[in-house]
Amino acid sequence: MSIPVILLIILATVLAMEWVAWASHKYIMHGWGWGWHRDHHEPHDNVLEKNDLYGIVGAVMSISMFAIGSPLVLGANAWEPGTWVGLGIMFYGIIYTVVHDGLVHQRYFKYVPRSGYAKRLVQAHKLHHATIGKEGGVSFGFVFARDPAKLKAELKVQREAGIAVVRDAAL
Repeated sequence: MSIPVILLIILATVLAMEWVAWASHKYIMHGWGWGWHRDHHEPHDNVLEKNDLYGIVGAVMSISMFAIGSPLVLGANAWEPGTWVGLGIMFYGIIYTVVHDGLVHQRYFKYVPRSGYAKRLVQAHKLHHATIGKEGGVSFGFVFARDPAKLKAELKVQREAGIAVVRDAAL
């Protein structure tokens, strides 16, 4: 497999993982998987959250793809692109950890962006946390963030329609 094809598979996987993360966050974490995700939306002083178990799920996905791509594991039945998909999932996990846990929630370092895309990302995720409970909400992605003004307007509509309970300070 050529280097450009390998790089394309890795990049496509990283981009696809943002969609997987968005869908998982909206429909699993704020759905039947709320039990693991709830503590992420509640104040606490714990170093770890049940929500961190979702990172283990991502690691299992990555490791599984490495295994599918490995001749050491599957011999002649190995599917080489699996290795590169596994690498893309791993890279997305690193990006998620640095951006979401590090920058947005400041679990690893203290830095508050004053401008640019990093500020927009932090604002969008704070608006995600503006709802109380699992219902409604905005900004379920982790790396791509919509305009905070549009997100605020969407939250206002959800609150007025009774879809979400929104903290007053958010609007």
